[in-house]
Amino acid sequence: MFGAAEVSAQNQFPSQIFHKGNIYGTDGQVYSGLVKYDLVNNLVQLQNETITTFTASNVSYFEIFDEVFGGLRKFYSLPYALNGDYETPIFFEVLTEGDNVALLCREYIATDSRNMGAMNTMGMNPFWGPSTMIGYRLAFNYYFFKNGSIDRYSLKKKDLFDMLTGHDEEISLFMRKNRLEHDKRGDLLRITAYYNELNKN
Repeated sequence: MFGAAEVSAQNQFPSQIFHKGNIYGTDGQVYSGLVKYDLVNNLVQLQNETITTFTASNVSYFEIFDEVFGGLRKFYSLPYALNGDYETPIFFEVLTEGDNVALLCREYIATDSRNMGAMNTMGMNPFWGPSTMIGYRLAFNYYFFKNGSIDRYSLKKKDLFDMLTGHDEEISLFMRKNRLEHDKRGDLLRITAYYNELNKN
């Protein structure tokens, strides 16, 4: 069952391969099989005997078992104005959720150009200028879902405290004690989960 995902998992991004998973349709149906997602176009594909494509409009959420990251990942279809002011259903991955706040994200593949400089003979050539090697890396946009609205997080520390209000000192101490950054996926997840714990008390 996992064969396809395992073989191609090397050097590929999670969105480029099929994962074992389930798709939960807005009609109440559950579809199981190999699942591949496309967050750019807000599509999710199911591979059984054939490949079926679903849009964010007809999916409540889907979950995959990710061989690359390890673990179960959940993506919900939520209305959001991604480009402009018109809200349409798009997929968000839920990193952590509590009674107060949920931390969501959308991954994308970013261009990562590293200057190769003197390592390359062409890099020494004044005519060509410095040569760069283009690579790709996985990057994320983060969002906070609070009071029924989704707000994009700018990755600025000040904005983190604006989003997670009322416990600035506790959060600062928690971040210092655990050496957490305000702009890293795993750290943001822990900070948001801690904030939700604080609000239970």
